[in-house]
Formats: sequence, C-alpha cells, structure tokens
Amino acid sequence: MNWQPKTTLQVLQLRAALLAQIRGFFAAHHVLEVETPILSSAANTDPQVENFTTTFAGPDAAQGRQLYLHTSPEFPMKRLLAAGSGPVYQICKVFRQGEAGRYHNPEFTMLEWYRPGFSHHQLMDEVEQLTRLLLAQLDLGKSEYLSYQQAFEQYAGLDPHQANCEQLISCAEQHGLKGVTGLAKQDRDDWLNLLMSHVIQPRLGQQRLTFIFDYPASQAALARICPTNPLVAERFELFLQGVELANGFRELTDAAEQQRRFLEELQQRAHNGQTATPMDENLLAALNYGLPDCAGVAVGVDRLLMLSSGASEISEVLSFPIGRA
Repeated sequence: MNWQPKTTLQVLQLRAALLAQIRGFFAAHHVLEVETPILSSAANTDPQVENFTTTFAGPDAAQGRQLYLHTSPEFPMKRLLAAGSGPVYQICKVFRQGEAGRYHNPEFTMLEWYRPGFSHHQLMDEVEQLTRLLLAQLDLGKSEYLSYQQAFEQYAGLDPHQANCEQLISCAEQHGLKGVTGLAKQDRDDWLNLLMSHVIQPRLGQQRLTFIFDYPASQAALARICPTNPLVAERFELFLQGVELANGFRELTDAAEQQRRFLEELQQRAHNGQTATPMDENLLAALNYGLPDCAGVAVGVDRLLMLSSGASEISEVLSFPIGRA
C-alpha cells in the first residue's frame, strides 16, 4: 500500500502561496470570504453532473436523512447575497460523482465569487486580473476574447446558432470524430459540446488567456438570457493551454425561470434514466425574495496549480488523489 502523498513538498508550498495570493487579492478588492455548508438537503439537478450522497442519523432523523455533498457552493452563496452580504468569495472542496481523469478528481478545490452590480464582461476583466497574478511566472501574451459564435466560425467553420444537427454531425466527421456513440442525432447541444471539447477547446489559450462568451441560450445553466439577443446567454468560460479554468455567468435572478429550468433538468434526468434529485427550494425562496443583479464565477484551483507548476495531470498537485485516498 502506497501511503505517501502523490505530490511534492514544492507543490504543497506553491499551493499555500497561491491560496494566500487569492485571499490577498480579495482582501484588497473588499470581497468578503465566507463559508457555507458542504452538506445539503437539495442537490444539483444538472444532467451533466452526478451528486455524492450520504446519510445523517441523529436528532430528528432517527430513520436517517439523505444529504448531498455540494458540487458547488453557488446556491447557499446566492442565499447570502439575497440576505445582503455584498460581494463574497469562497475557497472550498466540492464533490462530483464519476469524474476522474487527467483534469478531474471527484474531490477538488473550487474558488467561487460573486460581484453585485457587475456584468459578465466586468467579471471577465477581474478574472483576468486574478489569473495573471496567480500565473505571473508564465509568459502570457495579450488576452483573447471571442464570442462562442466567433470561436465556432474560426475553428469549426460554422455558425453554432444556425447549424442544424446534420451540419454539426458532418462537421464532427470532417474533424475525424467518427463512430461517436451515445449521442442522439437530434440533440444539438450534445453535438455542440462535442465539437467544443474536441475541435475548438484544444486550440484555445495557446500562450494567452482566451475568454469565450455568449454561449447558446440552451446552455444557459444559471445565467441570464441576453436581453438584446435571445439566442445567447450571458455566460463565459476561460481557457489556457486548452484547459478550462473558469465558468462564469451574469446570474439569473428570476425565481420562476429558475424553477422552470430545474424542472426541465429533472425531466431530462428522467429521460436519461438518471437518479431524480431534489431541487433547491431555499434557493428559489431567496430568488423570490430578491437576488441583487450580479455576476459570479467558479475557478478550478487545482487546474491553476497544474499550469503554475507545469504538472501534466491533476493527481500531481493533490496530496492524496482518489487513488490514494
């Protein structure tokens, strides 16, 4: 049995320095550090994400109460925002079932923050500031900002908002993605995601930070739909060396629309044969009370550390990855 840590003392020291830099950055920008529970009675309804579950046995739960380990601190942080917290950030462990690989570990460290009054473009500027600070040792050129449509037109040769499934499938085949199984021919978003991950993403962020913004409205997740263009959501992602580092939104504040999206995701989970999960009624109540207009973003700390240290896989920057846990 290999009881020793997977990473080195040098990387442990680098992680500690990186976390100190993050806290210093937000202290200088007057953003409050908060903690929220890891355990929740609600779960993530997103069909792309599977939740870890556990059982609480104690007072008022003699028969056991099922709880979920959070996949993101987003929902309770939004409850704090609705209660008047002002700008907040959190560094915490999050948990996602079934995710393990070069860039994934089922338990990983996330940095998440919310800025009342910010648009997603203003938040992109702040994400760039922080990322440049944390990766100062890398020779990064001028940052690149591309809309989702521009990225597809540049690297895949089609308009993602207008292309039909047949055109998307043809594009995948032209780029060598043949014999793909498990994708329904009528599901545009599955084919768009395939093209993004296999054709476009590997070419993003080469020696510079690349922001992709204005994702399709069908991939809005928890983002607002653009008021001037209903085809797109006010969402962005950050890439460096083909690695996704951040996912951000101009946050949805409409409780009824959020409930509709939760129900739609639950229907999709049922269609996929996935386990049903309880939606977060506390979040809906907070949205109904009034979430301030804000933008928020989640950043993968371990992936930042990979790029900072030159590691080739996430296990090299974790003390004890899942194989040694």
